[in-house]
Amino acid sequence: MVRKIAKASLSALESPDAELSISLVSDKKITELNQQYRNRPHPTDVLSFSLREGAFSDINPHLLGDVVISVETAKRQAGAERISFEEEICVLLIHGILHLLGYDHEKSNVEAQAMQKKEQTLLLLMKRKAFLSAR
Repeated sequence: MVRKIAKASLSALESPDAELSISLVSDKKITELNQQYRNRPHPTDVLSFSLREGAFSDINPHLLGDVVISVETAKRQAGAERISFEEEICVLLIHGILHLLGYDHEKSNVEAQAMQKKEQTLLLLMKRKAFLSAR
């Protein structure tokens, strides 16, 4: 499911040849990463590490970067939002991919709205493709 969603999302975002790595980790692991890279000593739901930024960003334009998702946080959020665990993983994966493609909801309200709209469009597409079960 995760692979299919990533591939369909990249195609819909006009980046069908893009490559990324996806890691599903524990709260402990994502806390370590969040502390190390964002100086935030707590778990988060998803982190994205772009390979399109920095000194060597032009080496391979098809490599986007890494998306790291906390399975434990995703389970808690799915329960709180009353959606399936699979749908929450999908939402977090889409969110991470959008960050790798340059979307950033923390820059401004306009960017946040654009990113949220794109997330909703992609989530609807995943439901139409039946990657997610209807609830």
